[in-house]
Amino acid sequence: MLRKIRIALAAIFFILITGLFLDFTGTLQQYFGWMVKLQFLPAVLALNVVVIIALLALTLAFGRIYCSVICPMGVFQDVVAWISRLFKKKNPYSYSKPKSILRYAVLAVFVVAIVAGVGSFVALLAPYSSYGRIVTNLLQPVYIAGNNVLAGIAEGRGNYDFYAVEYWMRGLPTLIVAVCSLVVVVVLACVGGRTYCNTICPVGTVLGFFARFSWLKPYIDADKCKNCQKCSKNCKAAAINIQKGMAPTIDYSRCVTCGNCLEQCSFGALTYCHPAKGTTPKNSGDGQPADSGRRAFLTATAVATGAAVAKAQEMKVDGGLAIIEDKKIPERQTKLTPPGSLSARNLAKHCTACQLCIAECPNGVLRPSGNLMTLMQPEMSYERGYCRPECTRCSEVCPTGAIKLITKEDKSSTQIGHAVWVKKNCVPLTDGKECGNCERHCPTHAIQMVPSDPNDEKSIKIPVVNIEKCIGCGTCENLCPARPFSAIYVEGHEVHKMI
Repeated sequence: MLRKIRIALAAIFFILITGLFLDFTGTLQQYFGWMVKLQFLPAVLALNVVVIIALLALTLAFGRIYCSVICPMGVFQDVVAWISRLFKKKNPYSYSKPKSILRYAVLAVFVVAIVAGVGSFVALLAPYSSYGRIVTNLLQPVYIAGNNVLAGIAEGRGNYDFYAVEYWMRGLPTLIVAVCSLVVVVVLACVGGRTYCNTICPVGTVLGFFARFSWLKPYIDADKCKNCQKCSKNCKAAAINIQKGMAPTIDYSRCVTCGNCLEQCSFGALTYCHPAKGTTPKNSGDGQPADSGRRAFLTATAVATGAAVAKAQEMKVDGGLAIIEDKKIPERQTKLTPPGSLSARNLAKHCTACQLCIAECPNGVLRPSGNLMTLMQPEMSYERGYCRPECTRCSEVCPTGAIKLITKEDKSSTQIGHAVWVKKNCVPLTDGKECGNCERHCPTHAIQMVPSDPNDEKSIKIPVVNIEKCIGCGTCENLCPARPFSAIYVEGHEVHKMI
């Protein structure tokens, strides 16, 4: 029964979190957006003390329930392992010695990367973020294609419940990373079940340390155990060690409390309970005493916390009813970061590149960075749309605090950059025709058309930007008719300011 409850809860979390990355309408976000804020690493980066304490308390009470229910990457591995077992023999697993040195070394480097602000390395190892990139880059195109087919069918019948959505590849480096992550996770899950969780994942290492001391845990009664090893051969965490002539042990740091072992035991030797005083195994099952493991964990963390801290892909733009030349991305001296991110440094320090904000952006403004130091983190560009002052979707979905929640009023007053006029590209000067598109659409009235010749009021007019009023929304850049480069573009600010 416990295993069935666990599977039901895991399925609910897995399906809904996956849906959050697929749903471009934002409907699911209104009701289930809180689920991504329960992810451990985003909660740590957002300093969400309530969630952190709750997850640690959950682990101390029940073991690594988080890894088998709440974490989408963990559940995804279970799904892959289950599918692989359909084509393999029964009892596919066996006990393996823990890779403790590797686990703590990866954790130490991971913490150093967080402290140093090396977001690209953090993004590669963060489990929730890795799963988000896989869904956004590989599954979302299929989802959108299916939506567009339904939209076409519905439109032919006079029904407009569905609407077509354009999909475009937001970044080749991110796509490559997503494919590589998928291959690694699938291979490890097929071969060893939870190998990724117990050798690579830093969250699994941290929670595994606390799981050693959990109140409830799978417990083997040595008097009832017949050494059939069915539990060990069905433990996807490779955490149960049963050998003749030795007391059976469970490595609780690797056990994810999936319940498979409980279901397999035919002799009642396995129970999920709080072991009575004096029956708790003195050895944690990982080849080293619990005190030694605690010292290794604290040492790794201390070493880590004491350490010192590409250009975006060119995108096509929809030309409407006419075929026009594609716009090209201007060379910005400073990249644009979303309103609410406060600064480029804050974004780089807190973002795990889960791609949720990119998947949810309704205006096609956000895309993953190609810069090595901020690889896959969101940056802004205005070839496909502009950042509408009334839209705050990215700040609403961000679980890490990299993009802090911002009101519509504050967004309209937040300057993320300023517009720069490029004289050689401007239509009035190149074609000799009046334009003023940038002035007409500027939401803050920061652009004014003035005579190109100060001594001739009737001379053709050109734009002048009031930098103090410009918020960097990109409306002017996006709607400028000049091709391939706009005659006006937005230069980013390292630190945002209120105006």
